[in-house]
Amino acid sequence: MWLLLTVAEAYPALHAWLHGGTIPDNDDCAVVAVAHGKVETVACDVPAVVPVATVEIVLLPVFSVFRPAGVFLPDGRGPPVLSVVS
Repeated sequence: MWLLLTVAEAYPALHAWLHGGTIPDNDDCAVVAVAHGKVETVACDVPAVVPVATVEIVLLPVFSVFRPAGVFLPDGRGPPVLSVVS
């Protein structure tokens, strides 16, 4: 908004367009206030809001059980030794 007012101060055509075509004689708009330095700034103390990201790590138990095959196939009847050989 400050930049728009500063540009309207520098370009009277934009200032007139903001008023609807013509600038009135007793103009006391924001553009004139910025041009004459009649703007008072106020410092305010605003607390900074810092988002806190929480990460919850849950360890799940992993069980590994080796169970040998109950049926032994004769040679040549089982799966191939390497997965590349099919």
